Amino acid sequence: MKHARLQTPAGIVSGRYHNDTVNAPDGTYTVGRDGQLAVPCIPSALYCVGRNFTATLDQMDYDRPSVPDFFIKPPAALIGPAQPIRYPKWSDKLTYAGELAAVIDTRCRDIEQSSVPNIIRGYTILNDIDALDQEGRTARKAFDTSAPLGPWIETDADPYDMSMETIINGETRQSATTKQMIFDPYEIVSFLSRRFTLQPGDVISFGSPANPGTIEPGDNITITYDGVGTLENHVIEPADVS
Repeated sequence: MKHARLQTPAGIVSGRYHNDTVNAPDGTYTVGRDGQLAVPCIPSALYCVGRNFTATLDQMDYDRPSVPDFFIKPPAALIGPAQPIRYPKWSDKLTYAGELAAVIDTRCRDIEQSSVPNIIRGYTILNDIDALDQEGRTARKAFDTSAPLGPWIETDADPYDMSMETIINGETRQSATTKQMIFDPYEIVSFLSRRFTLQPGDVISFGSPANPGTIEPGDNITITYDGVGTLENHVIEPADVS
């Protein structure tokens, strides 16, 4: 089942998504006619794991981590499906990362790995936008529009051995499966829950395969995880924002 949030002129509505409609408690809304899909949840934080695919370690010449290597993006970084990624004026090297992400369903802490499925609402997709020429992870990854998220939350997805693909302007840039992760999704959620009290709506992303190439204004990015959906955004210059 897919759960989505729709931005309408009257505000946000949420409900079950099916065939370009959102079935909310007060009626059925059509995507495009009645509004546009918004970020599928409102997290207090986005916990992002890096260096979780061997191909990424090889590409970036990183050491293999002994525990999940993570950083945090703020909610201010969020944008929804089809919303523009603003290319920062202060960076000349922007890249992308198509990541599977879990959405937490209940306030929790110190969760055993075997109990992780009980506290996950479902799965969505995160594009971890990264300004590679900046110093430090916060400067690189925590700026406005650096966290496209969506298009919805899929409640029935199995995060293991899920195929993914990232396409930029019609060219396949990433192709992998979640089976290639160094730390599996349940292991990561359990690890983070021992350090943070997780809140409903919080997002935990599980890292990206190797991501060759950078992005430029005018680029269109689509990230697909089989069994979840496709997240699509485009890149613009800051001055192009209305």
